[in-house]
Amino acid sequence: MSAADAAPAGRKAPLILAAGVAVLGLIALGLWLAWRPAPDQLQGIVDARELRVASKVTARLAQIHVEEGQQVTAGQLLATLDSPEVAAKEAQVNAVVDAAEAQASKAEAGARATEIAAAEAQWKRAAAAADLARVTFERVNRLAEEGVVPGQKRDEARTNMIAASEAARAARAQYDTALEGARREDKRAAEAHANQARGVAAEVAIAAAETKVFAPASGEVGRRLAQPGELVGAGFPIMYVTEAATPWVTLIVREDQLGGMAMGRQYSGTIPALKGAQARFRVTFMAPAGDYATWRATRQSSGFDIKGFEVRLAPVKPVKGLRPGMSVLFDWPQ
Repeated sequence: MSAADAAPAGRKAPLILAAGVAVLGLIALGLWLAWRPAPDQLQGIVDARELRVASKVTARLAQIHVEEGQQVTAGQLLATLDSPEVAAKEAQVNAVVDAAEAQASKAEAGARATEIAAAEAQWKRAAAAADLARVTFERVNRLAEEGVVPGQKRDEARTNMIAASEAARAARAQYDTALEGARREDKRAAEAHANQARGVAAEVAIAAAETKVFAPASGEVGRRLAQPGELVGAGFPIMYVTEAATPWVTLIVREDQLGGMAMGRQYSGTIPALKGAQARFRVTFMAPAGDYATWRATRQSSGFDIKGFEVRLAPVKPVKGLRPGMSVLFDWPQ
């Protein structure tokens, strides 16, 4: 071989060696990637607060004003109930309130002027009759002492005088009562009765207001559990309203993975239902005690039952399309 042929061969040897090393490195990298342990992955479920919408009174469902899946705002009318019993009770209580208030007003105002005048006239007539009976008795008494009239006439005159005097005293008492009006105790009793009637009326008004069911919060109408025409019991849910705009993710984290968790920390999660979209989540709740024993030890000699801890994470920013029931995956540790 000539010197000219030996020179290129000498230059190729390092290149072949480098290529071989590169191939071996790729093979080693591939083997490492193939055999390395896969990272842990935590799977959480999106959840949201679900409110049961119910009435406080037993009534017949007259109308539902919203459809399933409809977005509603807090205070929006959802359903109307029909309760003839409540309507009848309301009319009855209103009549009782009117009567009690009229009685209280009468006690406070006292007797009218015409009643006072009538009582005064009655007293004056009784007083005049008492004076006449007294004068008559004095005359009959003198005649009886002179022996002109029998003693029985004197006794009758005395009896008439006493009766007329008592009648005049009673008429004066009625006149004084009319002038003074009702006693303070009577006024307080009448006002207390009126207040009691107003309290019952307020209770019935609250029951009547409960025949209209409003949304307790903004959200999305879920399942309807009753239909118009059905009798709905007090406290029985008519429908569900889900606050889908404020979801969170619930994780069950093994105790041997819990060391990386902390309140307020943020973690990145993948949402398969949203084409693998990434989002940041903040820890808002960590269970103070483990509740789930879903993983058990495989080596009885040195293993132990592994408990799970509930952890909740809320999206740092609103995630469009995120709905309750979706899965969120977290590579762990992060």
